[in-house]
Amino acid sequence: MPAQKPEEQGESSGSATKAVQSASANGPVTYELPWVEKYRPVFLDDVVGNTETIERLKIIAKEGNMPHVIISGMPGIGKTTSVLCLARQLLGDSYKEAVLELNASDERGIDVVRNRIKGFAQKKVTLPPGRQKLIILDEADSMTSGAQQALRRTMEIYSNTTRFAFACNQSNKIIEPLQSRCAILRYAKLTDAQVVKRLLQIIEAEKVEYSDDGLAALVFSAEGDMRQAINNLQSTFAGFGFVSGDNVFKVVDSPHPIKVQAMLKACYEGKVDAALDTLRELWDLGYSSHDIISTMFKVTKTIPTLSEHSKLEFIKEIGFTHMKVLEGVQTLLQLSGCVVRLCKINMDPKRFRVASK
Repeated sequence: MPAQKPEEQGESSGSATKAVQSASANGPVTYELPWVEKYRPVFLDDVVGNTETIERLKIIAKEGNMPHVIISGMPGIGKTTSVLCLARQLLGDSYKEAVLELNASDERGIDVVRNRIKGFAQKKVTLPPGRQKLIILDEADSMTSGAQQALRRTMEIYSNTTRFAFACNQSNKIIEPLQSRCAILRYAKLTDAQVVKRLLQIIEAEKVEYSDDGLAALVFSAEGDMRQAINNLQSTFAGFGFVSGDNVFKVVDSPHPIKVQAMLKACYEGKVDAALDTLRELWDLGYSSHDIISTMFKVTKTIPTLSEHSKLEFIKEIGFTHMKVLEGVQTLLQLSGCVVRLCKINMDPKRFRVASK
């Protein structure tokens, strides 16, 4: 980006000052809350998906005497939200003083376990019968092994007055001694219908103009992650004022599925040059190997014209290339080799035989 001249800098700073002054003259400047927080469920009844697990949490909220729990699952499916809802329904007015929440941005080494967590566990709080203080450890799988080991004794000593809730992406990253002390609840990925249902509620509340392909693009790019879907919805509406498929993919900045679908169809029909041209076009737009191969994988599963056998063969080849990309070989040559192998799947084998003299 070229450096600004002093005059230009003076003009830009002056215009910014005028904008702030005019905004303050018109009234107080308002900052909108992110929709992820604005529409975060408050009660367990409002949480989308994972009905069976939520029903178990409702019984705990009703009867009290909550066990230590580990909630595992992919990001953005309501793990932390459901624990917070449970805490509100369990503790009521005592929620603020009886809940300690620590997430990945907080320091969570051995010192924190020994001082902050232990200090909170020792604190006296007046609670209704059958209720205990709650310590919520978000993204617990990123805690060091030493910190997890230090938690073992704390959980045992203060189990009468304090319960622990661990939210993590992979429960196997939690050490065995902690797993054995907890009830493990596994959250499944949200279905497209569940994501659409919540998005439509927000769209109606915020009076967002949208098209059907825009809604489909939000669901496609989110891959079952409700948080990402809502963030993409807000970003697209804030940036363009209208949620269409093209606008969503500009915000997400991932390869457009229509182009990837055209490339895969060319592979299916054995049109090597057309497929490689489309791949080169995507590469020249600046998308990484990981972006392209991930979109190829997602699009392959949704192409209606591909037979099941072809889908399986395509996914196998894309999977092998994905593995090589993750190992660090992220060149255009790798992707081109993948495209050529995809073209070969449906080609007549006779075309590859060497003619005998």
